[in-house]
Amino acid sequence: MPDGREAITIELLDRIDLVDGAAWDACAGTANPFVSYTFLHALEESGSVGEESGWMPQHLVVQDEAGGLLGAAPMYLKNHSQGEYVFDWGWADAYERAGGRYYPKLQLAVPFSPVAGPRLLVRPGPQADAVRKAMIGGLIEIATRYGVSSLHVTFAQEADVNALAESGFLVRHGHQFHWHNRDYGGFDDFLADLSSRKRKNIRKERLKVADMGINVAMLNGADILPHHWDEFHQFYVNTYDRKWGYPYLTRDFFAMLGERMADRVGLVRADVDGLAIAGALNMVGDTALYGRNWGCDGRYPFLHFECCYYQAIDFAIERGLATVEAGTQGPHKIQRGYLPVRTQSAHWIRDEGFRDAVGDFLARERRAEAGESEYLAEMSPFRRTENDPV
Repeated sequence: MPDGREAITIELLDRIDLVDGAAWDACAGTANPFVSYTFLHALEESGSVGEESGWMPQHLVVQDEAGGLLGAAPMYLKNHSQGEYVFDWGWADAYERAGGRYYPKLQLAVPFSPVAGPRLLVRPGPQADAVRKAMIGGLIEIATRYGVSSLHVTFAQEADVNALAESGFLVRHGHQFHWHNRDYGGFDDFLADLSSRKRKNIRKERLKVADMGINVAMLNGADILPHHWDEFHQFYVNTYDRKWGYPYLTRDFFAMLGERMADRVGLVRADVDGLAIAGALNMVGDTALYGRNWGCDGRYPFLHFECCYYQAIDFAIERGLATVEAGTQGPHKIQRGYLPVRTQSAHWIRDEGFRDAVGDFLARERRAEAGESEYLAEMSPFRRTENDPV
């Protein structure tokens, strides 16, 4: 009961279209496109998530007595650990070697999207904290009733992580590499903040791409045409084929992005004499640009950096966005202005003995992660003082 008087109900839904889209978005907000009703619905309608992919929707919703939506959480029942980017394969192996059954598990996340954002989506108002607390209690009750080994809330914002930790969830730290806009007026202003050697290196990389006769452009909104999605989907599939992965996102999903969220898409297209050779997909938030997928049909030196990092910086400066989030992995991003930023997840483990073992592991991992992040930060390409050479 959020205010001590009003009764609420907690329910699981196996399709997001059972929820009113406007009500979902009133809880999710507008800042992060990945938790929007349109994005999550497109994943389901396109077949990118569902039985075949092993991501079975089990969305939690909280409603008041009149059926109004107070909160929601995008959640999935899973029989594997693929497409998550917070790796727990070691946990699964250890638990099953000890005689337990790790799968199925519950995953509260945005599928295939290592992007931090809200996970406990709560309608703003005086009842928000109470609704969030009720949601967490509901999640634990559902996980217990299902008999799953664990419940994982990945790439969560700090407010959600803190609330989950208070309810006994274990906290895990990681890091990504983000670029921060210091009110730059243009790309050259950004370069001026770098050490001389790093600045020259970036200019050299961009010039090399231009010298190969490659044209690179960021498309947004109505500039993105159906044939651009045909090209990009092929790059996306080819990338997964080369890496022995599974291309979850279907061609229909990209079509739906173009039809329903084109203003929230930044699609980088690289071509030679009009023939596309590479592409990169970004999503546009209220204050951030989120780099997601990349693909290329050959080997072109420095083209990855141009499409995924420099075009993103150009776009962020032009739009006045505060950050570019370049996804997981890749210390090479540091030399191109992307610095380490902490990510967090929260984990509920049903078995007490296993929970203690995972908790011990996470305590050690957090210490190691803090040391690695500190080391990586020392590799910053930015000038240390005003007296550093320009």
